[in-house]
Amino acid sequence: MVETLLVVGIAVALFVGFNIGGSTTGPAFGPAVGADAISKVGAAALMAVFFFVGAWTIGRRVVRTLGEGLITDPGVFTLESSIVVLFFIGGALFVGNYYGVPASTSMTAVGAIAGLGVATDALNWNVMGEIAIWWIVAPIVGFWVSGMIGRYLYPRINRWVAITSTPGPLVEWDRSGTVPRPRPGPNTERRELVGAGVVVAIGCLMAFSSGTSNIANAIAPLVGADVDINLLILLGCGAVAVGAFTIARRTLDTLGNDITDLPLTAAIVVAVVSSTIVVGLSAIGIPASFVIIATTSIVGLGWGRATRTATVPDLVRGEESPEITVDALAAEEEEAEDVTAIGEEEPADIPTAADLFDPATTGRVIVMQNVVPILSTVGAYLAFSALFAFVW
Repeated sequence: MVETLLVVGIAVALFVGFNIGGSTTGPAFGPAVGADAISKVGAAALMAVFFFVGAWTIGRRVVRTLGEGLITDPGVFTLESSIVVLFFIGGALFVGNYYGVPASTSMTAVGAIAGLGVATDALNWNVMGEIAIWWIVAPIVGFWVSGMIGRYLYPRINRWVAITSTPGPLVEWDRSGTVPRPRPGPNTERRELVGAGVVVAIGCLMAFSSGTSNIANAIAPLVGADVDINLLILLGCGAVAVGAFTIARRTLDTLGNDITDLPLTAAIVVAVVSSTIVVGLSAIGIPASFVIIATTSIVGLGWGRATRTATVPDLVRGEESPEITVDALAAEEEEAEDVTAIGEEEPADIPTAADLFDPATTGRVIVMQNVVPILSTVGAYLAFSALFAFVW
C-alpha cells in the first residue's frame, strides 16, 4: 500500500514539475524569444540546465523551508496529504498553462499548502502574512520601476545600448566541419549580438532563480513525508525540462509576443527589473512569484512608453495627446537617433498603449494569475476539510 502511494505521489509530483516548466519558462525567456534573441527550443534547453543548477544547490534549502515553515505540525505531511496537495498544485497550474497564461507556481503551491494548514489548524499565520505582503509589494514595485524607466529613461537607455534588429537570424550553425559551430548571422551586428547575449544571460539567471524556489513547489510535500530529497530533485528537474520543451511554447508566445512586441532594449529592461526583484526576494527567504513580477514589469514598461504621449499636467488632468497612432517600442531605432523631451515629440513618433501591449491579453493574464492560486487554495481547503476526519 505504501509503495503504491509513493508511486502515485511521485507521479503527481512529476505532473507538477511538468507544469512548472510550462509556466516559468515564459517569464524567464519570453523577452528573449520575443526579441528573437533565442529560439523556443534554445530557451527550453537553457531553462532545463539552469533550473537544475538552482534546484540542486540553493533549492534544497527552500524545499525544507516550504515543507516546515508554513506548517506548524510537519506531521500533517503524510503520503496521502502530499498527494492531495500536489494534485491541486498541478491541476491549478495546468489550467493556467492550458489558457497560455503562466501562473505563479509559488502562489499556487503556497496556496495549496495553506489550504492544508487551515483545514488542519496547523498554518503558521506569521509566515503566511509575511509572504503575502511581499507578494503584493513586489509586483507593484516591478510595474512602477519599469513604468518609470519606460516613461523617463527608455529612449536614453536605447540610445546608449543602440541595439538594432537586423533581418535574418542572429546566429547560424556552420556545419562544414565535423562538429557544428555557431557563428553570427549574415546581417548580425556586433552590438546586436552582445545585447542578445545579455538578455539571454539574464534569462538564465531567472531560470536559476526559478530552480532555487520552484523545485520546492513540486517536491516539498513528499520530502515532508520522508522521501529522499536528491531523488526527488532529479525527477522534478526532469519533469520541468519536459514542460519547458512542450507546453511552455504557449506561455513563451504570451509573454514574448502577445502582450507586447518587445525589441531587445525593452527585453533587457524587463529582464533586469524582474530578475533583480526575484533575487532580492530569494535572498530574504521569500518564495518569489517571478511570474507575476515579470508580467507586471512587461505591462509597466508598455504603460510607461505609452504615457510619453502626455505631459505631466495632462496626466494630472487625465488627458492624453490626440491622434497618436504609431508602434513605439518597435520604433526604438529612431529614438536612438533623436531623444526628445516628454510631451515634445511629434505625434507620429509617440506610442499609444494599444501599440505597446494588448489590453485583452493583459487582462486575461492578470485574471488567470489570480484565479489559479485561488483554485489551489480553496480546492485544497475544501478537500482536506471534507477528508480529514476519514484519513487522519
